Amino acid sequence: MERSGEAARPAVAVMGMRCLIDIDGRGGFGWRLVAPNGRSVAVSLTSHDSHDRCRTAFVRLCARHGEMGGGIQHSAEGGGWVWVVWETSGRHLAGAARTYERHATCRAAYDRFRAMLPELIHAGPELFGDSG
Repeated sequence: MERSGEAARPAVAVMGMRCLIDIDGRGGFGWRLVAPNGRSVAVSLTSHDSHDRCRTAFVRLCARHGEMGGGIQHSAEGGGWVWVVWETSGRHLAGAARTYERHATCRAAYDRFRAMLPELIHAGPELFGDSG
C-alpha cells in the first residue's frame, strides 16, 4: 500500500501500541504486539536466543515489511481463520494472536497489521517500554 507524501496523518493509529518480549517454556524469546486496550494483536512465530535478537527481529520486520509475503489460512485446529506474514524463503515470522471466526474479520485484522508495520518504525522507544 502506497501512502501519499502529502498525508500528515499516519494511515493507522500506533499510539499506545507496545511490543512486549516474552520467554517461552524452552527459554526462547518471542515478541507480542499489544494494543492500547491490552489485547494482543500479533505474535512472533519464531523463537530467538536473546531479548536483543528478538527485538531486532521485530524492528527488521517493520523495516522490511514491503519484502514480506502473507495471507489468510485456516487455523491448525481447523476451527477458524488466522493470518501470517512470511519472509521470501517462506519462513513464517508473525501471525494473528488469535483465531478469527470469520474470514472477513481475519482479513481486516491482517490488513490493519500490514498497514501498521511502516508506522511502527517511527514509534520510538516507548513501543518497547523504554523511557526514552
